Amino acid sequence: MNVLAIETATSACAIGLRASERELIRVLDDERRHTEVLAPGIAAALDELGVTARDLDRVVIDVGPGLFTGLRVGVATAIGLAEGLGREIVSVTSLELFAHGAALAQQRGTFVVAVDGRRGEVFVQNFVLDDDVVATSEPVVTTARKVVIEWATNARPVTFTGDGVARYLSDFAAVPTARVFDQRVPSLAAALDLGVTREASSRVTPLYLREADAVANFTTRERS
Repeated sequence: MNVLAIETATSACAIGLRASERELIRVLDDERRHTEVLAPGIAAALDELGVTARDLDRVVIDVGPGLFTGLRVGVATAIGLAEGLGREIVSVTSLELFAHGAALAQQRGTFVVAVDGRRGEVFVQNFVLDDDVVATSEPVVTTARKVVIEWATNARPVTFTGDGVARYLSDFAAVPTARVFDQRVPSLAAALDLGVTREASSRVTPLYLREADAVANFTTRERS
């Protein structure tokens, strides 16, 4: 199966392509220039593996949570490709990609995944990694400090991972019973695997968890 995975939920814009028994994973940019680099990056990857967009069987898209503008760019691109080509689309989340990425690296145990949400916030979800990757909580928006206090208080062993952990590393690393598994970009290898095994999505809905920055700023001004 030929699969294209698109990642734009975080500051990084990245793609994964599995086609013709070859695999390519590439971070196109890590400075939030998703609009400029995504389409040329996809074209270059297809060319490098010697396939065309029409050879794709599925398109995988990270629907968040993450940064509002990047999510819109990635979701629109994925939907445009899938609908234009008449191909299936598969939705994954940034949180589960970090969890599955850790599992692919043979990590096991209780994991807290934190995606950087800017504005001093993180998007968080808990997982248990064993033979399978199992979510044990729903995605929420919170702060690094609240997560750290919770896990420092209950004294249970835990591993923190995700670009939100990287951003607030000194906070997360201060939990005595915790360790950090470094991941800065949601796993494109995991996205490609899930793109093959997961049921196709009938509808793609971005997982924002909160208002966009522009809306939030406007609301704040209105309330003041």
